[in-house]
Amino acid sequence: MKLTRRLLSAGLLAGTAFPGMALAQSKGTVGIAMPTKSSARWIDDGNNMVKVLKARGYGTDLQYADDDVPNQLSQIENMVTKGVKVLVIAAIDGTTLSNILQQAAAGGVKVIAYDRLIRDTPNVDYYATFDNFQVGVLQAQTLETGLKLKDAKGPFHMELFGGSPDDNNAYFFYNGAMSVLKPYIDSGKVIIGSGQMGMDKVSTLRWDGATAQARMDNLLSAYYSKNKVDAVLSPYDGISIGILSSLKGVGYGSADMPMPFVSGQDCEVPSIKSILAGEQYSSIFKDTRELAKVTADMVDAVLTGQKVVVNDTTIYNNGKKVVPAYLLKPVIVDKANWKPVLVDSGYYTEKQIH
Repeated sequence: MKLTRRLLSAGLLAGTAFPGMALAQSKGTVGIAMPTKSSARWIDDGNNMVKVLKARGYGTDLQYADDDVPNQLSQIENMVTKGVKVLVIAAIDGTTLSNILQQAAAGGVKVIAYDRLIRDTPNVDYYATFDNFQVGVLQAQTLETGLKLKDAKGPFHMELFGGSPDDNNAYFFYNGAMSVLKPYIDSGKVIIGSGQMGMDKVSTLRWDGATAQARMDNLLSAYYSKNKVDAVLSPYDGISIGILSSLKGVGYGSADMPMPFVSGQDCEVPSIKSILAGEQYSSIFKDTRELAKVTADMVDAVLTGQKVVVNDTTIYNNGKKVVPAYLLKPVIVDKANWKPVLVDSGYYTEKQIH
């Protein structure tokens, strides 16, 4: 009788004391591997994903790897060992995960690449991202607009910055931008003062702003003693801030030396403030709330045996297979539309910006 009571008591405790745990066990746990907390957007991505997945009854294991590849590999291995049902991975280096993903596949774990394509492995099931080529197109179009390239005679002096060479997205951003800029470069209306073109010359390892600032310092001292920079293609806000620091350091932003048109991406708060201050010219908004929902939909479909909704089955060849993808639309943000796009949508509060 005492034993029966103890068992009943234990059963009641199991059913009432840890309802979240029971729910997570019934629907499964999703492992979420994010690259770093050094960028506000990845913090938002992780938080949005956890919020959406928990609301749908899944357990979550969210890990940040501090931009350290071995650390991310270890985190993913631990998730697999602990028995996650699905892995959502924003890879630091999209070429380093083949072995651990082979182990995951052997254990029946499904893999969704998040925002960054995972390369050189067949063990990627789906890809949730934004239209990354279009991001580059939009970045270049903002410079085209700022410089009035369609109508102005020029020539205009421009420098090009790319993203991290170990991030597949960086090449899409660069190629998208060049699809707009190359005709102007070929005609001589846009001059790349340094002559540095191509991702092998303009990439910025780990998307690091300090690295970008150092390169901009070198470009200014080596190639711009006579001419002024009119525009800088930057693929990401953190890089843009580094570039702007370099430009301000030699006097740009004054009446004699107006600030060049500088693009960006991710609409991070420091860059929106910079746009309002008349420094950075534009950024690209990618609503990570929508990306989290799309990813959660993929998780749901995978784990319930439903059809996973994708809208691209041709673009993203990872070297082993074409990964079915869902692409969301990016949006240009500048001084004219920042409030309706970012504040009225609830992404930021006005207090965060001012």
